[in-house]
Amino acid sequence: MRQEHRTTPAGKIRARGAGVPFVGEPGPANAITDVAGVEVGYKTLIQGSGPLVVGQGPVRTGVTAIFPRGRQKPEGAVWAGYFNMSGNGEMSGAAFVEERGRFDGPITITNTHSCGLTRDVTAKWLYSQHQPGEKTDQPFYLPVAAETHDGSLNDINGHHVKEQDVIDAFEDARGGWIEEGSVGGGTGMRCFEFKGGSGTASRRVEFAGETYTVGAFVQSNFGKRHLLKIAGVPVGLELPIVDFSPPEFGSIIGVVATDAPMAPHHLRRIARRAAYGISATGGIASNESGDLFLAFSTANAEAVSQHEGLVSASFVGEAAMSRFYEATIQAVEEAILNSMFANETMSGINDFTVRALPVDAVRDILRRYNRLVETD
Repeated sequence: MRQEHRTTPAGKIRARGAGVPFVGEPGPANAITDVAGVEVGYKTLIQGSGPLVVGQGPVRTGVTAIFPRGRQKPEGAVWAGYFNMSGNGEMSGAAFVEERGRFDGPITITNTHSCGLTRDVTAKWLYSQHQPGEKTDQPFYLPVAAETHDGSLNDINGHHVKEQDVIDAFEDARGGWIEEGSVGGGTGMRCFEFKGGSGTASRRVEFAGETYTVGAFVQSNFGKRHLLKIAGVPVGLELPIVDFSPPEFGSIIGVVATDAPMAPHHLRRIARRAAYGISATGGIASNESGDLFLAFSTANAEAVSQHEGLVSASFVGEAAMSRFYEATIQAVEEAILNSMFANETMSGINDFTVRALPVDAVRDILRRYNRLVETD
């Protein structure tokens, strides 16, 4: 097993490294960045401890930035599709995606009360990328910015994410093997009452003599412990409850990327299938949850940017879609579990503590159900 599949760059264990069995073939980094050109950057904010003092902390938050065509092509437009499974959340730019089937610029993911800031900074930053004297005709931007709620751990009403933090996340963007867990916008998140946050995975798809990639990135912040399933095993029912847990004010943001040529209607269908990846882990899109999904394709770069005349583009045939659905569901499921396995216990406001998933106990449960892949 590749090291990139076993651990994060910082050495935190991923779900495969712990012995969780998965189906499908991942890409080299088992990440959304396996889709050529896609880059991910983080800015993580961790400051203070003890009692909550609004405006001072403690701070457990951050920003994640996803560039569909890389930081060197910041305005690179892509065709896209959107799906809202449970609307107790926010993804700016979604109406534009629904209407035009596309978006421009980086995606940002952060906490609920900083979503507007990251959206505005993105628009300002995109304009700043134009060269001095370049004819711009007053560019029009509707950036995609999404959120999940980190108020159990973070001084969310202190608005600690600042403009420079968004810029720092942009400048951190990179391809290849990327970090997971309590990083970027996922820093203060919970998942199934354990520590959640940022997670990613990918799958390869063979079609018409070509190999394509489907990559998923999630910011996981949803679910009650008793619902958690891993490799089909009711792990949540097997793990003892040791801490009081506040009500779920959860959500999950899922971003699916592919290099397969797809039109916006294909990508809407891909975005809907991402919800099945949540279901595979036990998620139910609860009343308090905002489960929002965005899918995009990096193919047809010239066509998506052409606004005049006749446009020519290529698309996969309808017969291909089911295999891409499978890849999407598999990648989203694994990304969610990676966000939990590659993580650690965190304390935040008023010393509230969210425990890390007890990996050794999970391995014992999977072994008992004959579902563990022995890695030692």
